[in-house]
Amino acid sequence: MTAAVASSRLRALAETDADLHGLAERLLGLAEAGLPAMYLPGADTFVFTRAQGPDGTLEQRGTSIRYAAITALGARFLPPDRQRAVLGGHTAEEFAGLLVQRLPEVSNLGDAALVAWAAAETGHPKLSDALDRVAALDADGRPRYTVEAAWVLSALAAARGVLDVEERLGAARDRLLAARIGDSPLFPHATGPGLVPWYRSHIGCFADQTYPLQALARAHASGVANGGASDPEALAAAEACGRRICELQGGGGQWWWHYDARRGSVVEGFPVYSVHQHAMAPTALFDLAEAGGTDADGGDFGPAIRRGLRWMTEVPELAAAGAAEPMVLDELGVTWRKVYRGDPRKAVRAARGVGTRVAPGLRLSPLDRVFRPASVDRECRPYEFGWMLFAWLGGDDSNHADGGSTT
Repeated sequence: MTAAVASSRLRALAETDADLHGLAERLLGLAEAGLPAMYLPGADTFVFTRAQGPDGTLEQRGTSIRYAAITALGARFLPPDRQRAVLGGHTAEEFAGLLVQRLPEVSNLGDAALVAWAAAETGHPKLSDALDRVAALDADGRPRYTVEAAWVLSALAAARGVLDVEERLGAARDRLLAARIGDSPLFPHATGPGLVPWYRSHIGCFADQTYPLQALARAHASGVANGGASDPEALAAAEACGRRICELQGGGGQWWWHYDARRGSVVEGFPVYSVHQHAMAPTALFDLAEAGGTDADGGDFGPAIRRGLRWMTEVPELAAAGAAEPMVLDELGVTWRKVYRGDPRKAVRAARGVGTRVAPGLRLSPLDRVFRPASVDRECRPYEFGWMLFAWLGGDDSNHADGGSTT
């Protein structure tokens, strides 16, 4: 298995927990091995997913420029030869350029923001064009989905020091901060009314927490790094969100699915997604810690990150159900996507969403007895591996891998 590029994050994990360090390196090797099977050479893009078909084989389904951009963001930390192995013969900068060329046909703000973010991080000369496309898609002033608004801010923060983006960055930052409801530290699914039905407007998913806290932390850090002002308000908001999701983390390290953004509480825990455990939570919390944020004990969020990572091999939900199926499959080059209840049309989420709208804190506990989380979603998407590379190979000492240091 290919050795991982050294990073401060991996070194810290090795010093703290050798077994989890071994798991992280195993997963990183799996990402490098699995991503080429998700690449479509003729189209120079990535599939939407690899999913297990009825006959047990893995099928490529769809395409996704969003997932392609996330993969470029993670792959850029690899040495150039390994970037090319993952990205169809291209370096991360070259691949980001291919994505920038496709932006005139991109109509989704989140997709465009991720491409711009990848262009900024890889130093692509067409970054200005990418940001212009983001601005064009974001010009009407309407509310946005929180995740997409966060990616806009992350792209602009990454462009600082290269282009004058201060006015746009300030507006994107203010939009995220204003999206919170009352004094809750958590974020809803949209930055304003109109995108989400009224009975779900109080709910935010896990991604609605991690991407904003990451973006706000990066906005603060980018100001300091580029000789500008710090942003204590943005950092405090990111820190409050990070601390709260850590307080709510499950006993088995689970990062839960849906939250009441008014009360800062969990609405529905399941599914538990692998990408949350091994990539998205580490990515956000690492960035927060490196920006100066601390957990409730004044630490670096390491214990919560390690608990979440450990779930990947222990999976208490499957153990409780007597199911021995692993979530990490080296021989197939995948990590299975999630453990879920098997409830039809996400019935538990719907019931708890409506219930908590009417009666905050309502649990509807009988649903837990009827729909137990013991089903496995046998698919794997490229962004899961892209964020994995980003999470564990990134850091304050590894803006770009040079190929000289491996563990």
